[in-house]
Amino acid sequence: MPAFPPNAVIREVGLRDGLQSIRTILPTERKIEWIGAAYAAGQREIEVGSFVPAHLLPQLADTAELVAYAKTLPGLLVSVLVPNLKGAQRAIETQADLMLVPLSASRAHSLANLRKTPEEVVDEVGRMRAARDAAGAKTLIEGGIGTAFGCTMQGRVDEADVLRFMQALLDAGADRVSIADTVGYAGPRAVRELFAKARDIAGERFWCGHFHDTRGLALANVCAALETGVARFDATLAGIGGCPHAPGASGNAASEDLAFMLADMRIDTGIDIPALLDLRAKLARWLGGETLRGALALAGLPLIHESNPAIEALRTI
Repeated sequence: MPAFPPNAVIREVGLRDGLQSIRTILPTERKIEWIGAAYAAGQREIEVGSFVPAHLLPQLADTAELVAYAKTLPGLLVSVLVPNLKGAQRAIETQADLMLVPLSASRAHSLANLRKTPEEVVDEVGRMRAARDAAGAKTLIEGGIGTAFGCTMQGRVDEADVLRFMQALLDAGADRVSIADTVGYAGPRAVRELFAKARDIAGERFWCGHFHDTRGLALANVCAALETGVARFDATLAGIGGCPHAPGASGNAASEDLAFMLADMRIDTGIDIPALLDLRAKLARWLGGETLRGALALAGLPLIHESNPAIEALRTI
């Protein structure tokens, strides 16, 4: 039997990865309510938005305001996505705790998504690191390698390229690296093999997995990643989100489903699952007409779960 870690972190990325993929523009006050309720439910890492031009993604135009609010919550690690040096400078100015820089291992996806080659993204990370250090800021830089298991535009993505770009990001000054299955091509065996090799390269600096549930394997892939020692995962409330370059993509791993699975595995996340389900119900009202996913909200918590007292305790809350 694999030795799973005793604790894991669910980084909520619904306010960025989820909202940027839907038509509804959620008002700032609702987003602030979302952040506050997620924090109250025990979530301690939240990606609140992205510093991109407002005309490109009007859903994320209030990111600076959300960072300012989230920074008032003690112990919350506040992250943002930044596609370029200008975005990184905004992250530094707002004192975000972490900026995620996306790099697509697929050259075709990188050009379509960022209008840069992967090598150009690596160079940009070097400039971000120089700007961060010159400012004396503490904002961490995370290089997130997307399309790591394949791409709907390019097809096959070589494992060697993923690992080469990971090393390049670290050499350029990234403090952390992560791997994303952007289009939902990964299966547990591929995750286990790639994540083990990534851990050999980056050690504890490889700290997060990001899985899309396009083909229903997101939670299975989390289990495979846990076997390699990775214990931090991106997820979105109600599984919202997706990828514009993945036809039929069904969104991210649902935060509430992931929290339930980890609790059932006796892996502590610090999350109050009933409180998270209450927040999901609010989100369903806020996003009326949008497609929401996730199994736990439909089925509910089990009436009895004698094999795991932690889950049984949830039923009585």
